Amino acid sequence: MAKDKQLMTFAYLGEGWAPCGQLTMTEEGPALLASTFAYGTRYLDRPDAIEVDPVSLGIHDDSVKGKRLLPVNALTGFGGIRDAAPDSWGRRVIEAKLKVPANSLPESQYLLHAGSDRVGALDIRTGINAQPTRPVGNVHAIEYLAEAAERIEVGLPIPANLELIFVQGTALGGARPKASVRDAAGHLVLAKFPSKTDTFDVPSIEAASLRLAKDAGLNVPAVETRMLGNRRIMMIRRFDRYWLDRGVAPQADTNLSLGPADTRTERRMAFVSGLTLVGCDETESRTKAYSDLAAAIRQYCHPSVIRADNEELFKRMVFNILVTNDDDHLRNHGFIWDPRLPGWRLSPLYDVLPRPAISSERLLHLEVGPQGRIATIDNALAGCQRFSINRAHAAELIAQIWAAVREWRVLFEGYGVGEQDCDKITPAFRHLDDISTADTRRLIA
Repeated sequence: MAKDKQLMTFAYLGEGWAPCGQLTMTEEGPALLASTFAYGTRYLDRPDAIEVDPVSLGIHDDSVKGKRLLPVNALTGFGGIRDAAPDSWGRRVIEAKLKVPANSLPESQYLLHAGSDRVGALDIRTGINAQPTRPVGNVHAIEYLAEAAERIEVGLPIPANLELIFVQGTALGGARPKASVRDAAGHLVLAKFPSKTDTFDVPSIEAASLRLAKDAGLNVPAVETRMLGNRRIMMIRRFDRYWLDRGVAPQADTNLSLGPADTRTERRMAFVSGLTLVGCDETESRTKAYSDLAAAIRQYCHPSVIRADNEELFKRMVFNILVTNDDDHLRNHGFIWDPRLPGWRLSPLYDVLPRPAISSERLLHLEVGPQGRIATIDNALAGCQRFSINRAHAAELIAQIWAAVREWRVLFEGYGVGEQDCDKITPAFRHLDDISTADTRRLIA
């Protein structure tokens, strides 16, 4: 029998939590049948109010006051709420905590158990008087978290001394084992652990891939690796957090990357996925294109960043082609609410992992250009106008990416990736000659 579950949504504004609106979820067992949302009037009256998501829950129209809103495109849930829920790995941690079978809980339970340090600036609680969960601990707990993640991955119970994973691992997405921790400077970072199914050193390869992307001119968060016993883990700075002096409002020239200090407080940036901005269900992701993301940028992002974000998106697509990162689904593209604009903009790059392949014809998850998902430079170049980029400038951007990627092995070895691991992933990297015509190469050169 279907039941309505009422939850309270909070948004982190400035230096603290504010009640945002009431979420009602109609559920039958683990199935979410429908959702409605009503913003609080006091929340909407705040000058610093942030929309839960700009597609279904925009706040720039006064008609939303006192109105129960529905998801767009006949979806059963709101994209912005879905992005505040745990994905694959976080759900496994919650199921281990509650000792229940996989995917057996109502969506409301996954939302409630995700904890207050979830991605973005939202929190979901049982009621307006419910308190936030305790914050995640520091990096000194990383050994216990790694051991707990390993046990969850193989289906073993979690002993009492490892239950910290139920605080620091529940809010996270993706399939790989991970946890949030505070580094020595106090920054919130995502620690990604090796998996029992890995055929090469994934944490090192992913970290090196992000550094390669940075060398290619892409916007990438701070990333490093560290050894934990005989295992390497990747540590990536959470880009949905920033620090400012107490009582100070961010301005256009504010540096949001400065670290903690006694006079500074941690603040949050709202986050939505590409899935939310395109306004579709996860099952529809493979039917969508990079041009859909480009159109969403034009519609929802701040006018001052539209050109730069579309250019960045095009470069990321080219990078994914050259390194065979075919896990480029809509959840692996993100957008943050930048308080300096204020408005939405493309988030830094994340979840990039080259996939070795033998086939000469390769596909990305999203459509690239007129030839669909075929991962070639010609296909990317042919669709460049969808990003509001002319052919000559697109060729310059491709040349910039290729100049960095062609030197990938030198960089990877310089970052400590072993020779054997480099050999294993070599088939992932494409040579320009193999994925472009002679006419295209002359244009790029």
